[in-house]
Amino acid sequence: MRRLEHRLTDESWQITFSVIPLVTPIVFAARVKGRLQHALRQHGNDIQFRRKLSVRTIGDNTRADVEAYILKQVDKEQFADAHFRMEMREFTVQQADVDLAQPTVTNSGRYWYNLHVVLIVAQRHRLFDRRCLETVRNSSVRIAAKKGWAISILSVMPDHLHVALRGNLDQSPDEIALALLNNLAYALGQRPHLEPGYYVGTFSEYDMNAVRHRER
Repeated sequence: MRRLEHRLTDESWQITFSVIPLVTPIVFAARVKGRLQHALRQHGNDIQFRRKLSVRTIGDNTRADVEAYILKQVDKEQFADAHFRMEMREFTVQQADVDLAQPTVTNSGRYWYNLHVVLIVAQRHRLFDRRCLETVRNSSVRIAAKKGWAISILSVMPDHLHVALRGNLDQSPDEIALALLNNLAYALGQRPHLEPGYYVGTFSEYDMNAVRHRER
């Protein structure tokens, strides 16, 4: 964990960290509280934090930016065949009952754990087979339900896949991306359709400008 920014008042502490993708939100929150309390005790300040805390993923883009970007994938691609463009719209799924602006609430606090996951088709080949595209779309939704994720928007394109989701607090970004990758590979008949890697980014209602110090 690496501290980036902080803002301290008499009533609350706000600290921004960068964390490697192997760390889960639950472990991160426990480590931060434990290390802060230990450091304070070392300096003679035995401050006890409230049990409740808030953890929010954040990035260079807001939730609205990420979801709009995924929703516009088909239009952005500018397919020459109008019929194929209309077919591809069937592989963009927006689940209106999933609101990533809302936190996951536990006994220990509130967590906004939003991830943008991107998987790439191997060697940027294109999947034009309708059954294959349907398998990726439907399997992604089933995998999310099984793993305890909530997908707000999913876009399956011929050469890549975008997903905006709320993650399971017990799973790291690395675990979530690899679980999606591996389970999709299984659903596709264990053939090497997808590159063995991923992109995963964090986002929230705010971007990094909300926490960066501004020059006066």
